[in-house]
Amino acid sequence: MNIGRDLQQIAQQEKLLVAPRFDADFGWQVGTHLHELAKARGLPIAIDVRTFGQSIFYSALTGATPDNADWVRRKSNTVAQFRCSSYAVALRLAESASTLADKFGLSNADYATHGGGFPLTVQGAGVIGSITVSGLPQRDDHGLIVEALCALLGHDYATLRLVHEEGE
Repeated sequence: MNIGRDLQQIAQQEKLLVAPRFDADFGWQVGTHLHELAKARGLPIAIDVRTFGQSIFYSALTGATPDNADWVRRKSNTVAQFRCSSYAVALRLAESASTLADKFGLSNADYATHGGGFPLTVQGAGVIGSITVSGLPQRDDHGLIVEALCALLGHDYATLRLVHEEGE
């Protein structure tokens, strides 16, 4: 994995995957689209769509565990704190060989530096919440959210997805 390349691609994802507006119906649409993708693929995940302070959509598919709900909470907290994807935070920390506790004094009990939390960004308003998935490897959690947002916002997932290198 090339951390620099992934960080550039995540920045591009976050720049382009912006909703023109947001209401509870759009949040529900994002959640149900993720749910349908996961159900069709038999993925054992938990899905959460929230504005900061209010849950809009939550679902745990067959095979998801209570642990996934806690990962969702922690990843969402990371997006709220940094206003970017939890995977970008994880990669930046890996690049600097640091941790949330060392660099920011944040506890692993409340924050997670793993892929699967993505900023819910609205044009003209900025980051207003998060879309979170837990249950897959972190890169796949992140990718599933990007795939769903591309479908709903009219972007080509093939050009925005994180590239897998040979052997990954």
